[in-house]
Amino acid sequence: MASINNNYLKLPGSYLFSTIGKKVKEYSENNPDAEIIRLGIGDVTQPLAPAIISALHSAVDEMGNAETFKGYAPDLGYVFLRNAISEKDYKARGCDIEPDEIFVSDGAKSDCGNIQEIFSTDNKIAVCDPVYPVYVDSNVMAGRTGEYDPQTERFKDVIYMKCTKENGFVPELPEEVPDLIYLCFPNNPTGMVMNKTQLQEWVDYARKNDSIILYDSAYEAYISEDDVPHSIYECDGAKECAIEFRSFSKTAGFTGLRLGYTVVPKELTAGGEKLWPLWARRHGTKFNGAPYIVQRAGEAVYSAEGRSQVKEQIAYYMENARIIKDGLVEAGYEVYGGINAPYIWLRTPDEMTSWEFFDYLLEKANVVGTPGSGFGPSGEHYFRLTAFGSRENTIRAIERFKKL
Repeated sequence: MASINNNYLKLPGSYLFSTIGKKVKEYSENNPDAEIIRLGIGDVTQPLAPAIISALHSAVDEMGNAETFKGYAPDLGYVFLRNAISEKDYKARGCDIEPDEIFVSDGAKSDCGNIQEIFSTDNKIAVCDPVYPVYVDSNVMAGRTGEYDPQTERFKDVIYMKCTKENGFVPELPEEVPDLIYLCFPNNPTGMVMNKTQLQEWVDYARKNDSIILYDSAYEAYISEDDVPHSIYECDGAKECAIEFRSFSKTAGFTGLRLGYTVVPKELTAGGEKLWPLWARRHGTKFNGAPYIVQRAGEAVYSAEGRSQVKEQIAYYMENARIIKDGLVEAGYEVYGGINAPYIWLRTPDEMTSWEFFDYLLEKANVVGTPGSGFGPSGEHYFRLTAFGSRENTIRAIERFKKL
């Protein structure tokens, strides 16, 4: 008789954004005239840049011609894209990352969830709290987290590194040494960052303890302050202890195209074994590559026109972030983030729980955000808003906040 993976039964409730979707759907059905503004899920709203559209059209034309048709992509991704990534994202910043250390995929979310497969289930993981749910959930599915304790809202075998107002929403080095350390900066959900000195401390800690840092830098394109590193490889020794994940979703609006990449340095080892061959085997076995037309679109992001146009889109979203942050401060809220990331992290008023505030905001203002507790226990009494809406809806949402 077939049996299931019982680790899936350890997952508490449904996926955060599924719960939000159900609540909004129910409210909409009961209030059909409500004009709901969605600032919850971090999905982009601006159309793809013209240089990207042009590259897509050209690639589609190639696929209609026998001489230029492309089938399966190379395991690591096409050389033209990996070369562009190596030169523009890394070597231009002084990071010695070669094209064959870059694995092109269909997104950072997939890679962040899949990377744990190359590590033993005996490994101890550490995550920020609050944290992007995929890191914990994918390790639960693998059986690496132990049982869930509903009293503490934590898995017993996970090291939770609190990111709170008291420590500037930056985790402190844990006393219990983890094997795998998940870091995401600029952070989702808080929108806060580490400066280079702080990140170097984590690299030194990982090297000293033979730990591996799994570094999600999906929002690096939104960094505006000079002392904030765009890549962990800007830190000395990071190639000996870190894997980095990047995404085109928020950088260039590829949420509907799906494209990302993971960097695994050739010298990186765990337990004496090099990790590059293991990830290469996993990647080649379970993935047939991002589509050719999408990889050509990704290449266009690095063109002069593409970089200029994408920069304008990022500026658009960050102006939305400024509007949200300034408006909330004016309305009397305690607010964080919104400077180096498109996320605003606000304290709920009157000690409301984050789900109570979600319901209140939906009912009274018809605005949807994301409850902080959905990202972990330390997210309770906080709420996340995204800057990825239209300018019109962003302004309307803040006007509704001010009227509450």
